[in-house]
Amino acid sequence: MVIALIDWLIPSEENPHELKNMEEPEKADEVKKAKLMRMGLFSALAVGIHNFPEGLATFMSALADPALGVSIAVAIAIHNIPEGLAVSAPIHFATGSRKKAFFWSFLSGLSEPVGALIGYFLLRSVFNEATFGAIFGAVAGIMVYISLDELLPTAEEYGEHHIAIFGLIAGMLVMAISLVLFV
Repeated sequence: MVIALIDWLIPSEENPHELKNMEEPEKADEVKKAKLMRMGLFSALAVGIHNFPEGLATFMSALADPALGVSIAVAIAIHNIPEGLAVSAPIHFATGSRKKAFFWSFLSGLSEPVGALIGYFLLRSVFNEATFGAIFGAVAGIMVYISLDELLPTAEEYGEHHIAIFGLIAGMLVMAISLVLFV
């Protein structure tokens, strides 16, 4: 709901999924690049927020049971691949720079080990199942919103509708399988 509120507060002329087609092709290309850049940065922020408690969960599970920690780390590593692509691809297409795309993707992923350390020191006195549930519920909500409101419409706009939907379903399948196999 917080991400939806932020999205709602952005003026429609600056909101990339509410822009109308421009008449001038050059300006339309600039608008599309700006839209892709904004989506990439917004995705980097959302993935960074999402990765923060993941690092904490991996760290805490590894402390409790090293085998469980490894399983969770593998599952998280598998789904970090599409997360990195969701950040880097729009930035690369907007700027043409692989370095910028890598930088923002790396920065969003860096929040995982930072989350592990900061979260452990701040929350270690209140760790319980309810704390983990609340943190993961909020983070999952952010990622679902970003995926359905930003990533899927942009994927459909720049690609083919059926491929975008197939990618969404394939991602759900990979997550389901990784949860069954590794958690």
